[in-house]
Amino acid sequence: MILVDTSVWIAYFRLSEGLLTTHLQKLLDEDQVALAVPVKMEILCGSPAREWARLRRVLGALPLFFPSDSTWTRMEDWIRKAISAGERFGMGDLLIASLAAERDAALWSLDGDFARMYKLGFVRLHAPI
Repeated sequence: MILVDTSVWIAYFRLSEGLLTTHLQKLLDEDQVALAVPVKMEILCGSPAREWARLRRVLGALPLFFPSDSTWTRMEDWIRKAISAGERFGMGDLLIASLAAERDAALWSLDGDFARMYKLGFVRLHAPI
């Protein structure tokens, strides 16, 4: 399972072709894509009303990951480890990464913060082609 971050979705919806769109479409066709609740909310918050029907159709077909008590506990542990390593991350990114880790899903993002989380061993990354 691949948890796709907001940055990839934005590129997918803005681009009509290219490696990113082709790869994401392939993953969607193979039912390999999951969505974290905060990613869904970020997409909807940034979308014009005229796009809502299409977005709800596309996003509504995906497995949706919700936080649990262990999600928040993992985040607290990661915050402590990150600070000890001289790193800081935003709460939203930590939540998305924790949801991916909790479900043993690889995370696909264009956001460099997740690459830094990977270096700390917090998350697996999906690297298309």
